[in-house]
This record gives sequence, structure tokens and C-alpha cells, in this order.
Amino acid sequence: MKDIRNFSIIAHIDHGKSTLSDRLIQAGHIIADRDFKDQILDSMDIERERGITIKSNTVCLPYQAADGRTYTLNLIDTPGHVDFCYEVSRALASCEGALLLIDASQGVEAQTLANLMLAMEHDLEIIPVINKIDLPSADIERVKNQIKDDLGLDASTAMLVSAKEGIGISELMEAIVAKLPPPKGDPEAPLQALIFDSHYDPYRGTIVHFRIFQGRIKAGDRIRFMSNNQTYKVEEVGYFQIVRKPQKELAAGEVGYMIAGIKTISDTRCGDTVTLADQPCEAPLPGFRDAKPVVFASIYPVSADEYEDLAEALEKYKLNDASLIYEKDSSAALGFGFRCGFLGLLHLEVVQERLEREYDQSIILTVPSVQYKIILNDGTEMIIDNPAHYPDPTTIDHTLEPYIRASIIVPDRYMGAVMKLCMDRRGVNKNYQYLTSSRLEMIFELPLSEVIYDFYDKLKSVTQGYGSFDYEITEYRSSKLVKLDILINGERVDALSQLVHEERAYTRARVACDKLQEEIPRQQFKIAIQGAIGGKIISRSTVNAFRKDVTAKCYGGDITRKRKLLEKQKKGKKRMKMVGQVELPQSAFLAVLKTDSD
Repeated sequence: MKDIRNFSIIAHIDHGKSTLSDRLIQAGHIIADRDFKDQILDSMDIERERGITIKSNTVCLPYQAADGRTYTLNLIDTPGHVDFCYEVSRALASCEGALLLIDASQGVEAQTLANLMLAMEHDLEIIPVINKIDLPSADIERVKNQIKDDLGLDASTAMLVSAKEGIGISELMEAIVAKLPPPKGDPEAPLQALIFDSHYDPYRGTIVHFRIFQGRIKAGDRIRFMSNNQTYKVEEVGYFQIVRKPQKELAAGEVGYMIAGIKTISDTRCGDTVTLADQPCEAPLPGFRDAKPVVFASIYPVSADEYEDLAEALEKYKLNDASLIYEKDSSAALGFGFRCGFLGLLHLEVVQERLEREYDQSIILTVPSVQYKIILNDGTEMIIDNPAHYPDPTTIDHTLEPYIRASIIVPDRYMGAVMKLCMDRRGVNKNYQYLTSSRLEMIFELPLSEVIYDFYDKLKSVTQGYGSFDYEITEYRSSKLVKLDILINGERVDALSQLVHEERAYTRARVACDKLQEEIPRQQFKIAIQGAIGGKIISRSTVNAFRKDVTAKCYGGDITRKRKLLEKQKKGKKRMKMVGQVELPQSAFLAVLKTDSD
């Protein structure tokens, strides 16, 4: 165990985490140069395109140190986005140390701080690493001052590397061996292991990624998951070295994988404790909780006869992503579909893109919503995330909506723009402090429903890309909610309904009506698009009809002749409006989804 080092790399998005992982893997010589490709741990197309890590990976690196000993370095990769905060915390619980990666040109950002706090909660040894030192815009002294002043770490121990150019990698490997502590644990004690991730293999079932704290495990052992008391027989254990390398057994302090014929990925919960069925440990490891979705939206197939294909695609997708929850749903406008719960907006986008690319599905997403608590007059509490389930307003005593504590780090010249953006979204400025002479951290309390639309895009726009954003959900607060319905030709379209705050209802309704007016094709009759709260119409747009000039054949004569023809046309249009159906194109739903609510 003295020769094992378990560590992870934590960083803000786009600070070079995947590139540094590539260089460490190359230094470990576990893969031939001809088989190597950039971002080797990012297995999905979306990860490569967006430059983010969505699914964490693990790799076991052998390393011959300067003292002549061979060490085993277990790199536990973590996602970088705020949506996957719980997965990051479980990965960090499996480590003894962390490399805190900071971009030499960008400096300390919001998720750098958030991830550092997570690492400190788990009492990890932290090595600050300044990356991208080869860039012309790199300002190493400024970043060192930020490490000392903002993070409270010893800046003199910061390692200087360029992951792209491979500068400083061997010194970093030596620092990992010298500064990070070896794991503790008793190989002879009852088995106690932490699941920090899992993925699905179509031939072998669920492959569990875990770290052993006590005891040992080998093929043939009967194991038990402590959260749901499921028992399985272990078929294979081993290390990840890009490919799976089976071993006879794994002991305390080691990180690896286990195959035990587990059919579905939802049986293996992130943060769960594994022990032996016949010789269990006394208590599970602390910190386990179920991943809770915070954003909800309905997914419908574009064509009704593709419903079965969508159901099959979601079932297969669920094998790879246990944090997605879904149930059957239906809509008068869109037919049958599924109501899904997501960890956040990025998770929603990832699910949508993967369904379209990997499973070849054409889908329509409804407007995302959050979970509201509704207290009725008789004192009962309802939790709703779907506008269709909103009760009669006369039965409601009061409503509560979730709030977040947002930490926004920006250069001080953008302070006014950020302040205006947050105030427009019903935010309350709780605090702000200067981290350096020109950068400040602003703390806001904001309703989650105002953030899930396009807040992040807007923040990037008003700060010209320099703003960084991190949030945590804090509590439910009283709020004046109303249900905004969209009526097309007098018919309610349930898939376009939204739950909005009373103050925002008029703006949302007006924008939605204007967007739909652009998208709905013209008919032979006028189409009224209305936004309504209950029976009260608050906004309206009209799609004008195609009109034939019925008076063209009248050359002079009495005006009553023209009037008679126009009246006849008017009656025809009215009759047509009564029997006419308005087809809503898919683009109309997408237009409302992308409402620019300012």
C-alpha cells in the first residue's frame, strides 16, 4: 500500500484537465503511441466537441520514480460541470489527494473555488498546478497571488506545467509520489468499498468502478450492496488501463472494477458501499444519497408512430445513465411521450443530443420546469413539475419555489451588467468581495426557474465570456405562481403551458406569442395566438389569412356589389375557421423553448 497513490484532477471547465490526463497516461506507458488519441478518457463525441468531461473515468498508471521504486498511480477523473457535483464528491471521497488545475491566463474561477471546497471537505492533500504556461497571455505571478490570497494555499508549492506541450510533467509525477499520502486500510478486515461510478457493457452487464477502503475482493466472492441489499457473485475484478486488465484479487487502498452479472445500471448507485454477503462490514461509508433531478421536461417523438422506438431508446440510454428518470406522459397536442427528470440544463442537453445522435431519434422537448411545492387550503402539500397537474387556483393557499445560491466571479468592469442581469431575474445580491484588485466574487440568491432558461448564455454575453458561474440549491421560498396557457385558434395547447412568476407572466406570454406568429404557417383563415392566465387573455398575436381579391371582377357599379362579395367571403372564412385545424410545426415548440425572455 505504501506504493499506491489515489488522486483526481479538479478544475473549472476548459482549464486543460483532459489534456493533462493524456500526458500522465503517456508518461505511464500503458498505451502504444500509435493507439493514442487526444482526450483519450473522453469517450463520447459530445465530450470531445464541447471540451467537457461528462462521464468520469479511471486509469491505473505504473510509474518508475527517481528513487527507483515503482508506484501505482490511480487517476480518478471527475466531471467538471456543476450539474454533476454529487459524482465529483464521490470520486473525491475515493482519493487521498487532488491536483487543483488552474489556467495561467484565466486564473481562479467559480468552479475552481467550489471544487476546492469539496476537496477540503474530504480532507485531501492538494497540489496547485498552473497549466498553459506556454500561452503568450499567461500571467503566472498573478495566478500565484490568487492561489495565495483567494484559495489560501501555499503558492510556492505550485507546479508549473503546459499539458499541451508536455512541459513539467515528469516533475509533476514526482510531486504526486512525494507529496500525496498513501492510502490507509486493513486488507484483513471485512470488505468495505465505495462505488464512485459504473458503466454498461452490452456483453458483461454493469461494470462497477470502486475504491476499496478495507478488506479484499476476488472472483467467486458473494457481495452485497448496502443501500438496496442486492447480492451478486463476482465474476471478475481488475484495473482500468484504458482497457480492462483482470487481476486475481484487489485489496485495501486499490481502485479498480468489478463484474458481477448486474443486469441494470440503476442497481449500482453512485456512493453506495459494497461488502461481502457472508462477512459484512459494520457500517456503510458516509455521504451516500440518491441523485435528485432538479429540471423536468417532456420528450415527445416528432411522429406519433415513433413512440415505441423512443421508448426503446430511453430504455437503452438508461443503461448508461442511471441519473435520468422518466415516466410515461401524454399531451393533446403531441400525443404520447415521456416526462423526464434531469440533474441540470447541461444534463438535459446531453440527453437530448445523445438520443438524437446515438439512437437516431427525432424528438420534441417541452419547456423545462422545476419542482414547485403547492400548499392547498386544507393544508395538504403537492409537489408538481408539470403545468398540466397545476390545481385550481381557488384551492391554493400559497406556493413555494426552489432558490439557489449563485457564486459569480467576474472582472469588476462587468459588475453593473451582472447586477442588472441578476436583478432582472428576481435575484437578491447577498454579498460581494474582491478576490484581487480587478476580480470580484458576487453572491446572489436566485429562483432556480429563472436560471434554467438561458441565464448561463446571457451571463457569458454580458461578461464577454469572462464570467464564471457556480450554484447550489438552498431552500424553497414563497412565490406568486401562475399557470400561463397558450391558445391557438381558441384551443389550449397543453405542451406549451408554463408555470411562471406573476411578474414575468406578461413578458413570457408576449414573447411566446410573437415567436409562434413567426413559426406557424399562414392558412386560409386568421389564426389567433393568445397567452392566457385562467380566463384572462394577457397577450395576442395574429397570423393573417391568405386572401383572394374577390372584388377584382367589379368594374365600377354600385358599392353594394363589392360589399356583398366581401360579406360572402367573410362568412366563408368564419365557417372555415370553425372547421379548420392548425398544424403546429416542430420549430414552433423549439422557438418557445428558446424564448429570449428579455
